[in-house]
Amino acid sequence: MKIALLSDIHANLPALEACLEHARTHGAQQFALLGDLVGYGADPGPVLDRVMQLVTGGALCVRGNHDAAALAPPTAAENLGDQSAQWTGPRLNAQQRAFLADLPLTARLGMDALLVHASADGPERWHYVADGNAAERSMAAATRIDPAIRYVFSGHVHEQALYFLTPTAKLMRFSPQPGVPVPVPPHRQWLALVGSCGQPRDGDTRAMYALFDADAATITFQRVPYDHMAAAAAVRAGGLPAFFADRLEKGR
Repeated sequence: MKIALLSDIHANLPALEACLEHARTHGAQQFALLGDLVGYGADPGPVLDRVMQLVTGGALCVRGNHDAAALAPPTAAENLGDQSAQWTGPRLNAQQRAFLADLPLTARLGMDALLVHASADGPERWHYVADGNAAERSMAAATRIDPAIRYVFSGHVHEQALYFLTPTAKLMRFSPQPGVPVPVPPHRQWLALVGSCGQPRDGDTRAMYALFDADAATITFQRVPYDHMAAAAAVRAGGLPAFFADRLEKGR
């Protein structure tokens, strides 16, 4: 069973479709969406329609902070995220809003994997897993949920990384190379940051996702080219802050 793990789509339909096609070409049999389906991008409605189709077909999906913000945009915008929520909220129909409202903060993938947008340590507080200490807290929280959990799959930080615990409980960080399978045997505990499908921030404009092979116990971090200039043009045409388009054009 190969599971495609996608996070932080951010209303970027071309990036989503490119990753879905790439994943299917590489044998994906199931999909898991790790939150922030909307926000920043120009196609929140079409992205949600596509995700709802996937969920109807058996995909798993959890809520992200931008999904929550779109349901209750602030009256006064204090930052770019607030501006994005104010733009996105009125563009969602009743069915799309109901879908977002019903999304859980966490979900189980089989018996040994936990899906969460940010950290498993208080998922409703949207903590960033930005370093080893945060990764260790998230992994420990997952173990408290169920000691059988060996894998935590997350997004939120818009980068790809892999953390694991050695037999002596020392935490290690691994920087994966795109397209190279990494063995992740279940006798250790692992936390994978699958990266952002719809808004990369590492200087590479290609979309990100990861492919988890549960039978082979490997994870492959992927980068997928797509028409990022068209996605940026749609952001500008939609009247969103130009900074969001700049990020798509530059990948940072």
